[in-house]
Amino acid sequence: MGVVSDMLKDVKLPKMIKVKQNFQREKINDISAALRSELMNDKIKSTIKPGMKIAITGGSRGVANIALIIKEVASFVKELGAEPFIIPAMGSHGGATAEGQVEVLESFGITEEYCGCPIKASMETKQIGYTDETAFERQFPVFIDKYAAEADGIILVNRIKTHPAFRGTYESGLMKMMTIGLGKQKGAETCHEVGVKHLAALIPLFGNAILKNANVLFGVGTIENPFDETCKIIALTNKEIPEKEPALLLESKTLMPKILIEKTDVLIVDKIGKNFSGDGMDPNITGTFPTPYASGGIDAQRVVLLDLSDETHGNANGLGMAHMVTKRLFDKSDLEKTYPNSLTAKIVKNIKIPMILKSDKEAIQAAVKTCVDINKESPDIIRIPNSLHIEYIEISESLLEKAKQIPDMEILDEAKDFSFDINGNLW
Repeated sequence: MGVVSDMLKDVKLPKMIKVKQNFQREKINDISAALRSELMNDKIKSTIKPGMKIAITGGSRGVANIALIIKEVASFVKELGAEPFIIPAMGSHGGATAEGQVEVLESFGITEEYCGCPIKASMETKQIGYTDETAFERQFPVFIDKYAAEADGIILVNRIKTHPAFRGTYESGLMKMMTIGLGKQKGAETCHEVGVKHLAALIPLFGNAILKNANVLFGVGTIENPFDETCKIIALTNKEIPEKEPALLLESKTLMPKILIEKTDVLIVDKIGKNFSGDGMDPNITGTFPTPYASGGIDAQRVVLLDLSDETHGNANGLGMAHMVTKRLFDKSDLEKTYPNSLTAKIVKNIKIPMILKSDKEAIQAAVKTCVDINKESPDIIRIPNSLHIEYIEISESLLEKAKQIPDMEILDEAKDFSFDINGNLW
């Protein structure tokens, strides 16, 4: 037994109880029909002409039904006699390589075979103009994907949602898809050059410049319910995007899930990954914000991360916001895929290396041991599978009475010990 293991062997872990968090669950049952209804609107349909070559954006987030939505958009474009193709629109994600970005799309089921059209991937960009001199007393060059710049039209597809690093009129959505996603690594870096604290002002500045200088036909925006299910699909013309997206963002914020217990000593997150959040785990849930320009989520004295998702392809963005991680997670981390996003966004806090422990058990024990001013005999612990799916979670016995007082929290099971295997990892 090593020194660390010896120091942790007597740290007591509480029994855990499975609970269900009840959230509003309105959703669209027929995605294709709902999307087709939006696309058939004359103001949308009329933008597509026979023979046009049209770029459709594919992002790097785990958006519900994203492959089906892109497939249906591509099919609609072909029905009208135009030629669709898909472009990765994800800034520097995917390791800032064309191959890596295609790999990200394929992990979401966005393939040429499924969508019925080509995927054209390149990190090359074209400058299409400059921003107006309405901020920072200077103009910024505006870049977008070269294939998008050369296309006869661009269709934006993205989820509208609260951003994990800043607050503004536009956060994650169609305007950001243009500004950061279409801009590839070069465009994203240009926008981030003055710092994340200015993104709220820069996103509409860049977005409006792209709407002015590129042939954006329309955007398809989605909103998700607390269960990561599509509950709204809306198609917006290029003029409607800046006008109507702010209200859609506010609507999406009302549907954000949360951990209903507001404070804990230790938060355990089973898996992180770019498919769950751009930050690996959504700070709006976990409280692990990489910048001081946003706040919210649970208040946890220590955060423990156990593993990376397969879908994140080694991108360990977010591990720096934890206090303890397992060696398993660290060994899966691909720094060549993790660092480009931080180098581009100028945010490094979220990719720093935390304490690395050899097993799940020791990582949790280390978190408890390093907490201060808590009941070490009965610590408060909350365990979630990831930051995107928090309907079913686990809480420690010490939080049971508090959970019973929360109307939307349902106790499902009796208290049980953590189930560790012979190596100290959870089953």
